[in-house]
Amino acid sequence: MEETTAGEDWLFPGLKPYLDELSLRIEAVCGRDLVTVAAVGSVALGDYRHGRSDVDIMVVVGDETPALSLRKLAAVLRHPDLRCPAAGLELVVYPAEFVAIPSQDAGYLLDLNTGPLLPEKTSFDAADSPAFWYVIDRSIAHQSGRPLFGRHPRDVIAPGSRQDLLAAVRSSVRDHAAGIGHLPDNRVLNGCRSLVYARTGRWTSKRAAAEQVLSSADAFAGLLTAALHSFSLPRQSAVDLPAADVTAFMGWVLREVEATT
Repeated sequence: MEETTAGEDWLFPGLKPYLDELSLRIEAVCGRDLVTVAAVGSVALGDYRHGRSDVDIMVVVGDETPALSLRKLAAVLRHPDLRCPAAGLELVVYPAEFVAIPSQDAGYLLDLNTGPLLPEKTSFDAADSPAFWYVIDRSIAHQSGRPLFGRHPRDVIAPGSRQDLLAAVRSSVRDHAAGIGHLPDNRVLNGCRSLVYARTGRWTSKRAAAEQVLSSADAFAGLLTAALHSFSLPRQSAVDLPAADVTAFMGWVLREVEATT
């Protein structure tokens, strides 16, 4: 198997020891069943912000990987046993056969959230979570995933269909419009990223997407500028943006995304 270490110059320096150890522990547990370990999310899109961003990791394993291995994997990667230097670790494990074909399902074997600022979650049942998160993450992995170990994610993970991805984006916008469990700045910037994807078919970082939207959405310029400023701060220092403005913006984004085919 081709091995790739986490030493590339795209990687935030403080994350390298953590991702190296993470990859070693995943390999130790999964052994020959391991196909890919890849960074996705803000790390892959080049906008990881220390103190604010999570580390998003996608793992692909053989279809016959034992359930016991998945439970052991969750145990050895959980913070603080493996201390996460980021706001949190969001790690999802998929079977290789599932990710090789476009799907609108969640389809994971393990969904692990852990870290100093992230509510703990360990799920082995893909029915536990809304599918849109995973559809979007797999698309980002195919487009921009950064291999940490094994095969390149582009060669393992199907890109997803335009129809399924637009449906997932609409669900994401509705979820962020509702606001439950999301910081106001993240709601706004995720709306920007969703809108840019709907218009261009490409995933960008949240900040880059906000800057694109800012150039053509004068009515929301103040809100977008404030959201960008807030997003530059640690998660605990996020600014409480005006609720009515956030609601109006998310409603506009939803209408724009729903009009996209």
